[in-house]
Amino acid sequence: MQDPVQAPASDPVSSIPTPTAPAAEAGWERKTLERLAFAALEEQRAARRWKVRLRLLWLAFLSVLLWLAYREMPDGAAITTPHTAMIEIRGEISHDTEASAQFILGSLRTAFEDEGAKAIVLLINSPGGSPVQAGLINDEIQRLRKLHDKPVYAVVEETCASAAYYIAAAADRIYVDKASIVGSIGVLMDGFGFTGLMDKVGVERRLLTAGANKGFLDPFSPQNATHRAYAQEMLDEIHAQFIAVVRQGRGDRLKETPELFSGLAWSGQKAVALGLADDFGSLDQVAREVVKAEDIVDYTQHENVASRLVKRFGAGVGESAMLLLQRAVPALR
Repeated sequence: MQDPVQAPASDPVSSIPTPTAPAAEAGWERKTLERLAFAALEEQRAARRWKVRLRLLWLAFLSVLLWLAYREMPDGAAITTPHTAMIEIRGEISHDTEASAQFILGSLRTAFEDEGAKAIVLLINSPGGSPVQAGLINDEIQRLRKLHDKPVYAVVEETCASAAYYIAAAADRIYVDKASIVGSIGVLMDGFGFTGLMDKVGVERRLLTAGANKGFLDPFSPQNATHRAYAQEMLDEIHAQFIAVVRQGRGDRLKETPELFSGLAWSGQKAVALGLADDFGSLDQVAREVVKAEDIVDYTQHENVASRLVKRFGAGVGESAMLLLQRAVPALR
């Protein structure tokens, strides 16, 4: 008689059910989705951090601009102690520079109205520029000097030519260095003619005007003898105005020669000999020995840094080309 067959004892390891293929696949997908979700969250966090940093940078930039603008604003308080009021005229005299009538006239009025200012000194270093801007400044100097009964002196550094000398002629006395460049009493009108170049490259100029002289001094058209004569007449007229201002300002101190109003510039030493200047002197020397007020206060108005940055950011790419091709205008240079 045989013993009954017994079933083998069950193995505990083998008793663990193995995951089916669909269950394993579902776990892999879940892990992948989790990783993708965490990566997307991290990317969003990084983007938010960059946005915050960028906004903070812009805030800091604007804060600096506002601080610079506020720092350069005049406080309006008059300086009552005796001093010499200095106004700087530097660089080209034009409507869009700091040597424009807009800035210089404001500086003059503030200086003349200050009771502590014993005299106004124009510190000049300019090659010239617009006769209109120079004429406005010259007229205002004469008006304010009569109104406030204060002397005006011009002190020349390197250069005081053309429109700059037009302004200096309004001063009671002009002081120069012996090597300064002074004078250049003349007017010019410059431009370019492109007709020959256009012929070479095969470009045809098509200009339509209403008015016989509307194309006056067009750089793309041949020069017209009538227009040239008219331009010369206009230059001679402005030159005569310049000469009259110099004669009025300098009076009998001028030693007139045929070359004096020819547009030539002179050294400071020669300018004193010709009566275009009175003596040699620096800003400190004039304040100390002529005005008798050694303290020098700068009344020059400057364009604030914020405005300069805004202008630079807003400048067009083609500005230089437009300046090259723009119509010629008279200039005292």
